[in-house]
Amino acid sequence: MAAIPRLNGIIRALERRQHAFATFATTDLDTVLALGASRYDGLVFEAEHNVWDGRALRDALQYLLNRRQIAEAGSVAPAVTPIVRIPPNGSEMNQVYAKQALDLGAYGIVWPHVSTAAQAHNAVASCRYPRLRDAPRYEPAGQRGDGPAAAVRYWGLTQEDYYRRADVWPLDPEGEILVILMIEDRQGIANLDEMLRQVPGIGAVLIGEGDLSQELGHPRQYDHPVVRSAMAEIVGICKAHGVVVGHPHVGQGNLQRVLDEGYRFLMCAPVRSYGALDAGLRLAGRAGE
Repeated sequence: MAAIPRLNGIIRALERRQHAFATFATTDLDTVLALGASRYDGLVFEAEHNVWDGRALRDALQYLLNRRQIAEAGSVAPAVTPIVRIPPNGSEMNQVYAKQALDLGAYGIVWPHVSTAAQAHNAVASCRYPRLRDAPRYEPAGQRGDGPAAAVRYWGLTQEDYYRRADVWPLDPEGEILVILMIEDRQGIANLDEMLRQVPGIGAVLIGEGDLSQELGHPRQYDHPVVRSAMAEIVGICKAHGVVVGHPHVGQGNLQRVLDEGYRFLMCAPVRSYGALDAGLRLAGRAGE
């Protein structure tokens, strides 16, 4: 059998020392079909603030698959890598949503509101299968339940190959599962150094600047000096540990600054435009309405 290529497009970009580009997405099929044909490395199905719907997620994952893209790439994976932001906060120490998303075939999990090393450990452990204590890279000891039939089919691998690749990156260099922790409060910032020292297997840290700005007393004022200072502290800690740091709201107005500040996982929302309508209103003398 030919060697299995890198399946996770976000990891592929990061391994090449490139920036990885993603966006948040809903599970409605029109959105999925549009994003599946885009140049994003990955997308994050948003289930934290949307109602959890496993059946809709299952269907969305299937609609991401494009036979022509798969044939041209020589890979069984979708061209745009799907990961899922699950509903529970880190303090809930929840594992069931991560298990369900991974069992459906997701290539990673975004964990909201992670604030302590114990919560970070739970996040990584939830995305790993158990193994013998003397196995390499034993910690964080896996807690994921064994029910991979749908994921095996979705990834297009044998069950044996799926087990080999369904581990967290970069702890396991062959791993295809990306664990992303969201740091969204001052407690998380205070404990971030401990998390990154004590918990291997954290693939990236994504700053939750919306909730962070709320706690800092400047809701959604992303350019406020207090908010910017807190975000810079997170970036600095991640850089010191060689961990990828992500920005959730990247647009044309802040793109160059975000790049200069060292973010490598960039969440760029697609912009809906009405070019013909705007031009028509302008030519018809209705631009000011």
